[in-house]
Amino acid sequence: MLSNRLAVVLVTALAPAVWGTTYLVTTEMLPPDRPLLAAVIRCLPAGLLLIALTRTLPKGGWWWRAPVLGALNIGGFQALLFIAAYRLPGGIAATVGAVQPLVTAGLSAALLGDRLTLRTVLSGIAGVAGVSLLVLRANARLDAIGVIAALGGAVVMAFGVVLSKRWVSPAPLLATTGWQLTAGGLLLVPVTLLSEGAPPTHYTVDNVLGYAYLCLIGAALTYAIWFRGLRALPPTSLSFLSLLSPVVATLVGWLALGQDLSPLQALGAAVVLASLVVAQTQRPRPRTTDTVAAPDTVAAPATGPAPSADRADRTDRAAPVPGVGPSPLRENA
Repeated sequence: MLSNRLAVVLVTALAPAVWGTTYLVTTEMLPPDRPLLAAVIRCLPAGLLLIALTRTLPKGGWWWRAPVLGALNIGGFQALLFIAAYRLPGGIAATVGAVQPLVTAGLSAALLGDRLTLRTVLSGIAGVAGVSLLVLRANARLDAIGVIAALGGAVVMAFGVVLSKRWVSPAPLLATTGWQLTAGGLLLVPVTLLSEGAPPTHYTVDNVLGYAYLCLIGAALTYAIWFRGLRALPPTSLSFLSLLSPVVATLVGWLALGQDLSPLQALGAAVVLASLVVAQTQRPRPRTTDTVAAPDTVAAPATGPAPSADRADRTDRAAPVPGVGPSPLRENA
């Protein structure tokens, strides 16, 4: 069981690790000053492709659940993320966004009945501290709207993760992923047109390759991996994996772009990885309440077998949305 869980964690971690390369692709291969266009091209074609491959449309209540999850996990999150990226240095945006595991833990306790433990809280605080050491700069300037947007993005994504765990889709994984990517991409289209205008009419080979990478690898593949992990992992454990994105973005900037990597940044990366390990070693248990028998009832003697030891973990196996994807702008600014 432990080896199976470790395998799921390692595979799921590939998604935020790939999202950490978004900064490099965006700055080196895509047209400048078009972040929302990149988000639309990243999500909408990927969603339509998955729907075409699975040939499965939502049924019943999923005609409204899928757009809600798509808005939380994809469209709303991406829009708030790019607002924060425009108004804040990348370090502050990443640090504020690192509160997502703590928000997810709180929402899981409120909506799913998971127990909020001290170890989870301390791991979340350590994750925020590690990300701040990794990407925060001394000359970073605060902007109220940017901070609110970054915090809002973390909250929106946390809600999406928790609701995805509570609402179990009966459809295949790729179909559910396609619904959410399509809904989120459609939500971003009017926002993109209003803020950035019409798309460019000319694209270079690098532009096309960059968009193809973001769409096929950075969305269709990675979001399917992310949602598959959500089916097997508790929401809080999954959210901690999103902290890998700034770590990978920093390493890619150091290796591919020649950016400096100070000892303090290395310490921050170590703290982030330590918080991830600690968070993954604990499976949250449902909160228990003392049961008081009603005055007119008598408890029946226990004649059956003892309750299964894994009954307390059933909430962890409930099924299925960045992600989480990191900001493609100035991750290391």
